[in-house]
Amino acid sequence: MSRWKGLPEELDPRVRQLVVRLRRVKDHSGLSLRRLAAQTGYSTSSWERYLAGRSLPPREAVEAMARLGGDDPVRLLALHEVAAEAWGKGANRQGEPAGAGPGTEPVTDLGTELGTGAPRPHGRALRVTLIAGSVALVLAVAAAVLLAVRLTDGEGGASAADLTASAATAPGSPVESEPPRYTCRAERIDGRWYAGNSRTQKAILANGHAGPEVAEAQCLLREAGLSPGAVDGIFGPHTERAVRSLQKRANLVVDGIIGPHTWKALRE
Repeated sequence: MSRWKGLPEELDPRVRQLVVRLRRVKDHSGLSLRRLAAQTGYSTSSWERYLAGRSLPPREAVEAMARLGGDDPVRLLALHEVAAEAWGKGANRQGEPAGAGPGTEPVTDLGTELGTGAPRPHGRALRVTLIAGSVALVLAVAAAVLLAVRLTDGEGGASAADLTASAATAPGSPVESEPPRYTCRAERIDGRWYAGNSRTQKAILANGHAGPEVAEAQCLLREAGLSPGAVDGIFGPHTERAVRSLQKRANLVVDGIIGPHTWKALRE
């Protein structure tokens, strides 16, 4: 059994969960880092960073690790998906270059790692979109005010305030949307429980996910006498604790992740 160094305290809990699981799989495989590198195509230094929490491994590396260690690739890839989302929100942590992350560390025949160094496009694109929308809104309001001034100088009689209000609510103006509301309508169909939000039996859900599938699970957890918190469609700490309690009750692997086996327990 390897003696692992402690992970950085600032590491996101979802990334930490993936790294801890990868360490266990690596220990179970009995492979050294050199042999692991030879069988996966990722260099020894890459695996050192992946298992130290300094860099997020690509999806292919996680899948290869699951295959070599005899672990369930579906569960391990679900953890990777959640960790990748958390890693994207905290980019450039621990002094890491902007291009570091999943899929940016291919290995040459000499084991040299290449990084794209390209900046993430998402934040810049979002800022450009918001600025363009704001400029369009200001121009629309200014045009409405100018038109109102011209009309009030003649015989039209339309007030500048009325036209300004109309322009502010014109189509295309940003409107604050309300979060979706979910209800629990539990009913038993063909021997299984459904709550009216989703009929899935295979969706992989973990802490950080959101949507009607999460609301369905929250309703069924309540039906099972467990408290997931508010039925808001957001997989948070309360929902994870309720899932772990259900898994323990059903003699399943207690990992807080909803997969096919946990769905079966929820719908029975």
